[in-house]
Amino acid sequence: MKRTIKSWAEDDRPREKLLYKGRQALSDAELIAILLSSGNRRYSALELAQLLLKNANQQLEGFTRMTYDELVNYEGIGPAKAATLLAAFELGKRRMSIQHKEKIVISCAEHVFNLMHSYFIDMPHEEFHVLFLNRANHLLRKRKISEGGWTGTIADGKVIFKMALEIGAHAMILVHNHPSGQLRPSDSDRILTKKLVEFGRFIDMPILDHVILTENGYFSFTDSGIISR
Repeated sequence: MKRTIKSWAEDDRPREKLLYKGRQALSDAELIAILLSSGNRRYSALELAQLLLKNANQQLEGFTRMTYDELVNYEGIGPAKAATLLAAFELGKRRMSIQHKEKIVISCAEHVFNLMHSYFIDMPHEEFHVLFLNRANHLLRKRKISEGGWTGTIADGKVIFKMALEIGAHAMILVHNHPSGQLRPSDSDRILTKKLVEFGRFIDMPILDHVILTENGYFSFTDSGIISR
């Protein structure tokens, strides 16, 4: 017998996971499962979502090109669910259209501060983000990598570079906040940055800067000479 999503641990259910951990914590299949809401007699909503992605060669681009007729061919996807998925596809398409018209260029630490400062205002804990850029320094995607406590958070280099390759980025800028207001980087900040910069150079995925933000200012590893371009 198939195990329903309702029988899973609450933290593992897509809806609850989104509420407790944020939407960025969900996989593509989990996000699709939320749109589907339910599965069929054979598959849970998540399993059905995984099947849809599998048949699209695990590519969101292929999945979002599916037509109404293709969607309703799946057991458990009727007119209402197909319409929900098609509406989500169109919203994503419209957002991408807006992004292409209003490309954000990141060419200095001040641009990073202007982009991220409002996000970090009044945040009581540290978070580590990465800005993924193309060859022209246009922002392709910004992603939260991790969050921690008052004094620190851990960033996994394997996760960061995997994301960069999946997104098709040419370069990256690391960003994290210091809720304490201390602008100077800690020893762990310096060690992590050095490791990531060295590996980025090795695989031709340069890290252009690491910017630490506080409520009133920022510290740039590049402007300070710690990272050399």
